[in-house]
Order: sequence, then structure tokens, then C-alpha cells
Amino acid sequence: MPALKVHHIGYLVKKIEPAVRTFKALGYQIEKDTVRDEIRLADICFLRKDGYRIELVSPCSEASVVYGLLKKYKNCPYHICYETADFDSSFAALRKEGFLPIDTPTPAPALGGCEVVFMTHASLGMIELIRPT
Repeated sequence: MPALKVHHIGYLVKKIEPAVRTFKALGYQIEKDTVRDEIRLADICFLRKDGYRIELVSPCSEASVVYGLLKKYKNCPYHICYETADFDSSFAALRKEGFLPIDTPTPAPALGGCEVVFMTHASLGMIELIRPT
């Protein structure tokens, strides 16, 4: 499998601003201001600390793809995102390892329009894979 590098940990939150304040109190700094993702109907903000990047994700509508997850799991980490130099090979290799796509590659406004795809595995849960620009 081509090399996968952790890009961020996705953290589901009910409201972005209180979560940002709390992470800032823990020493995180905002990397990118909050962006509204109209495709996923979610507000997204990236923060960094000690070389780690987290993505805060908050539904902005009950129609959001993450609204049901928030109702079920509350505020919590819910995916690891990986970047790769060879998206197609990585996607195919992940499929062979039992990862199933739960959507199709779609632009992510919070990542400068790079395409992302979410996949799930019975033993692991959800991951996200970024197609580099």
C-alpha cells in the first residue's frame, strides 16, 4: 500500500465556538478559520498543537451528514484522516483491506477544495482519505 500520513483527527462537536475556546485553553491554536461546508452541511475549523492537527466538525443543519452521529455519540473524535501521494492506489489498497467507501470522492472546502472520501472498516470504524491537488 502506498504510504499514508496522518493529516488530522476529526472531532465531532455540537457547537464550534465553545469547542474552539476549550481547545485554545488546552494550548491549541487555530490553523484555519471556520469554514461552512455546504456539501456536508457542517462548520469546520482546524486547530494545531505539538504537531497534531484536529478538525472540529459541527453540523449546521439536521440534514448534515454528521447530525445523526452527533446525536448518537455526542462530542467525540470520530475519524482519522490520511493523506497520500497516490490516491487511486491507496484507495484500491484500502478496499482490498476491507475498507468500504461510504460516499464518493467529493471536494472539501475546508481543505482548499481537495477531494476526500470517507471509508469504514468493521474492525476500525471511519477514516477519511485526501486526494492531493
